[in-house]
Amino acid sequence: MNSFNFSDEVKRARKNGAPIVALESTIISHGLPRPKNLEIAKEIENTVRGIGAVPATIAMLNGVVHVGLEEAELLEIATSDAVTKASVRDLAILAQQKRHAATTVAATSHIAQAAGISIFATGGLGGVHRGARDTWDESADLYTLARTDITVVCAGVKSILDVAATLERIESLSIGLVGYRTLKFPGFYLRESGFILEYQAASPKDLAEMIRARKKLGTENAALLVANPIEREVPRDIHDRVLASGLALATEQGISGKYVTPFLLDYFHHNSDGESLRANIEIILSNAALAAEIAVALLKLED
Repeated sequence: MNSFNFSDEVKRARKNGAPIVALESTIISHGLPRPKNLEIAKEIENTVRGIGAVPATIAMLNGVVHVGLEEAELLEIATSDAVTKASVRDLAILAQQKRHAATTVAATSHIAQAAGISIFATGGLGGVHRGARDTWDESADLYTLARTDITVVCAGVKSILDVAATLERIESLSIGLVGYRTLKFPGFYLRESGFILEYQAASPKDLAEMIRARKKLGTENAALLVANPIEREVPRDIHDRVLASGLALATEQGISGKYVTPFLLDYFHHNSDGESLRANIEIILSNAALAAEIAVALLKLED
């Protein structure tokens, strides 16, 4: 724990036993365009605060892991060109090299658990990539979540992935999965991916009770995913057209492996008439709000 730097706000929350929500930083450094990214990062944190929880945006600065960012540190992550996108395997290397890094779902989950934070809000999960039978390309998010006690509020997995294969992998890795007021698994930009869930929760209190039951039953070795669908999806005609043309262009340009997802997300940003940016913002704000509600409800159960 000594290797982590806690913001003053998070220090107070830890001391007072206040609810805390972990937030990733890749959406700030790589997921949203400048200068909108800094504005939205602050709005995400204020959304969590408005519900009664404390935001803990996680990132690495000069090789030091920060759990919660002061204003100047948030500005650095949002504006510096020297910020690397870091998964769990990268953390020690970047720490030794004293680098700046934004944390992925995997890295944020790992650090949050180590810091004693049990609720995490993100946008969409990584998963099994299209064509993975040939490339073996799967996100490290899944394997980290398979061994991490954390509840992750997300909008499902990105629709640019192989959703069916990702759901199979989630099941094989014993990662819990529940829809929030839905039995239809969301596809990030889309409210429905075409796949059905087994379980749903009707309220943050229900989800808090599930988290408590996991601990009583000893099934908290892997994460619990809360699939929270976007309210206003990207229009299907725009989504399908942009995805098809983006995949074709990626193949034409020889883009493969870990470079496909950022390429396609950037392609959506420039070719969806602003819909993907609008959806990205809506998703993370909605997920941050739900995560804060769960954190508050969980604290009430423990009182």
